[in-house]
Amino acid sequence: MRDRESPWKPRAPAPGARPRPPRADSAPAMDDAAPAHPRRDEELRLHGLNAVRAMFARRPSALRKLYLAESRIPQLQPVLKWCVAQRIGYRVVAEADLHKLAGSAHHEGVVADVVREAPLALSSWLRDLPDGPCCALWLDGVGNPHNLGAILRSAAHFGVSAVLLPKASTLALSGAAARVAEGGAEAVPFVRLGREDNSLAQLRGAGFTLAATVVRGGEDLFAARLPARLVYVMGAEGEGMSPSLAAACDLRLSIPGTGAVESLNVAAATAVLLAAWRSRGSL
Repeated sequence: MRDRESPWKPRAPAPGARPRPPRADSAPAMDDAAPAHPRRDEELRLHGLNAVRAMFARRPSALRKLYLAESRIPQLQPVLKWCVAQRIGYRVVAEADLHKLAGSAHHEGVVADVVREAPLALSSWLRDLPDGPCCALWLDGVGNPHNLGAILRSAAHFGVSAVLLPKASTLALSGAAARVAEGGAEAVPFVRLGREDNSLAQLRGAGFTLAATVVRGGEDLFAARLPARLVYVMGAEGEGMSPSLAAACDLRLSIPGTGAVESLNVAAATAVLLAAWRSRGSL
């Protein structure tokens, strides 16, 4: 492994030369201006090229360590230069090392340790929310990281304002979810709800209608009138949402199909629901 952490002044490459990362003869000691290292439980290990690029584009100061394959040096030149300027360590490592670091073969040649972004409080998110059309997702028990990543990718694509997490939910962004989201994890904030009845009242007070999404027995999504400010409540994989929460919602919506399969999975259903809102409710 090669570890480069010191400032470097780039020279113009020779014509046709392959881009090289910053390099230095020795690494300087870190001083008081260097970023403090957070506790390990406050860090997140990202992998995947788009996930790392999106994090760097939005909050570069969250980066704590970078590992990359030599083949990724050209695409990650801006990140490497930032690492040098900010005294952030990075290493060019072998494929096998990236596999171990990411815990996955789907690392796409880059792994990054970053500061985890804490969820917003519901009151803070509502306070800063602009007027007009707005859609949010309330995830009641969704736990599969690949489903979460696919949901975040769809949410970013359709302009969802937030993912709402119940007070007791342990759901959190993982490296696998961020990779599947292809950068969408940086575009959609997580919001931590308080007590369920209080959260429902706060959302309604901000003009939101809450729609329980159910496999059967709900109003046809494609025929329903969708409000401009809408929260889709999505149930867990398999068992669905809690009956009490479904009963507390203002609408019950179902996605009609042929019946050849029981239902769509939660990530696919989310994409359909968001497309329907974007085509009608957001107008």
